[in-house]
Amino acid sequence: MEELDSHKKCIERIHENWNPFLEKRRKRLLEPERHQGVAAEKVAENILEDLFTEVLDWPVGSIDHQVGHADMILVDLGIKYFVLEIKRPGSLAWNRRSVEAALEQARRYADEQKVQCVGISDGFVLYAANVVHGGLKDRVFISLDSQDPQEQLWWLSRNGIYRTRDNAVDTILCLLPENQIEEKPKGQAPNEELLHPKYKIPVQCFAYVGNASKMSSWRLPYRLADGSIDLKRLPKAIQAILSNYRGVKVSGIPETDIPEVLVRLGRAAASIGKMPFQLGETAEIYHQLCSALEQLGRLEDVKKH
Repeated sequence: MEELDSHKKCIERIHENWNPFLEKRRKRLLEPERHQGVAAEKVAENILEDLFTEVLDWPVGSIDHQVGHADMILVDLGIKYFVLEIKRPGSLAWNRRSVEAALEQARRYADEQKVQCVGISDGFVLYAANVVHGGLKDRVFISLDSQDPQEQLWWLSRNGIYRTRDNAVDTILCLLPENQIEEKPKGQAPNEELLHPKYKIPVQCFAYVGNASKMSSWRLPYRLADGSIDLKRLPKAIQAILSNYRGVKVSGIPETDIPEVLVRLGRAAASIGKMPFQLGETAEIYHQLCSALEQLGRLEDVKKH
């Protein structure tokens, strides 16, 4: 993208306005310091508005609030490009449960409004992803208190938001393991979260999601409610695509989405050391998965993740 004039101008704007943004953000965060570390969600919302309108190039009139429950939507010429779920300052930063619950909300609101880019922020971190092939594809992940200008933000600018981002290796969402998460302050309401009526797990635990607001479109459960890999369901999810699991192949997943779903399942298998390139003596279903990914030209996508 470096050859685009709009990209160059956006990067210059980010560098020019980053320090003023940090100073203004510091002043906005004085409120929680006056209230024993607890701040209203509005503080984070103000920080995000500063980011989009002062660091980036979105006009104030392009930001909509509380549309169909979505906290913030970026709109250009009447087209909705980005749905952002905002939480109180400091409530998301690297906290797995809170992040995944917020993402579930953002994705549901985005599906209801036919928007393909979703994000979450608490004024400390900002994560954005595209809804692709029934899952989320990382787009931007930055720390809003970094002293270095965050050039990734180009992908959320007016000229960058609609472009496809590939090889986004610097955007992988980094989260704390469950045993390092601090308990929520007393009196804080839990995040709204939909659970599948049969499996009792949220949307991010499924390998394919046709529409986050319609649980009937959630397919292939492969994670537990805490986000860890479900050792029993993962091989069954793979079997449902590659073989006749209980005599019936999975339905409701477009053929064009199957390769990305297999990559998602392959990465899950690799994360627990089950793939043949990690462990020669592994279950046959993982050998089948490895062969299918190699045939599709997607095995390297699993190995390098």
